[in-house]
Amino acid sequence: MVQLSNKAAVLHGIRDLRIEDRPMPAPGPRQVLVEVASVGICGSDVHYYEHGRIGDFVVTAPMVLGHEASGTVVGRGESARRHELGQRVALEPGVPCSSCRECRTGHYNLCRDVVFFATPPIDGALARYVTIHEDFAFGLPDQVTYDAGALCEPLSVGLWACRKAEITVGARVAVAGAGPIGAVVTLVALAAGATEVIVSDPVPARRARLLTIGATSVVDTSSSSLEQEAADVDAFIDCSGSPAAVLDGIRCVRPAGAAVLVGMCPSSEVPIPISSVQTREIRVTGTFRYANTYPEAIALIASGAIDLEGLVDARFSLESSEEALTSARRDPSLLKPLVRVAAS
Repeated sequence: MVQLSNKAAVLHGIRDLRIEDRPMPAPGPRQVLVEVASVGICGSDVHYYEHGRIGDFVVTAPMVLGHEASGTVVGRGESARRHELGQRVALEPGVPCSSCRECRTGHYNLCRDVVFFATPPIDGALARYVTIHEDFAFGLPDQVTYDAGALCEPLSVGLWACRKAEITVGARVAVAGAGPIGAVVTLVALAAGATEVIVSDPVPARRARLLTIGATSVVDTSSSSLEQEAADVDAFIDCSGSPAAVLDGIRCVRPAGAAVLVGMCPSSEVPIPISSVQTREIRVTGTFRYANTYPEAIALIASGAIDLEGLVDARFSLESSEEALTSARRDPSLLKPLVRVAAS
């Protein structure tokens, strides 16, 4: 019998990432064993690498990074019947408890007992093999690549934000932040029928990049504002986490429009223009991850309505994971580095 190696990118401390062998995971009841193919590098991975924590989530023991993943089903646990061996899948990285109030009412993204890849103390997907509940592995059609399958995760964030904003045909949308999430929000808004998507960001290269993927105009926040350039939009979606951007964006929303807060602000308290919210009856809501988005994400990619391949700037091997994590620091124009695990 061939002994499989489960090499993984393990974070031991701030800027201390090591490639090492981990024990082979064994799939439990209704779990599948997945040979990982592609893993997208998320800002949260970079934050854990740079700071060792995100808010109250602190890395206190060695942890495998990565939660944007795709791969191939190579093993099944007891009672796992949803996928045949060899099935290509995208992995939804958070498995909820399925029994709490939030899960039972359809809000499983808010489950307090969710097991989410690469959120301390849970190991992530930057490894050759992972296990996951079969219901959170989604089959990929032939026209969806492993890379695009991995990016179903950030695409789901964009889908959830646009659902909350209730974007429909003909909508005018303002987006703060031209990073990866701002990019997928732009793509989803356009696919939903928005006729105008205005994106603000202080980085020239990122503004230029968003124009290439379909943004109708961009705003340089170092010299202007959304309030000046995007007045009376139907929806504002913040993907920046900047308190100033949130304040500016809400002020540009039309009466009865929506403001959706996706970006994580550095402070837990952000000023809100209450008079604008009240007198215009603006709906203000936050988002936390997503729920029931993967089938739609895969369908959008398979149909050609959304192209995620164009977001990937650079591909790295598993052994070069640290280079992938630091690539955006070296070149702020990069949107999405990706690790090809299976090709390592």
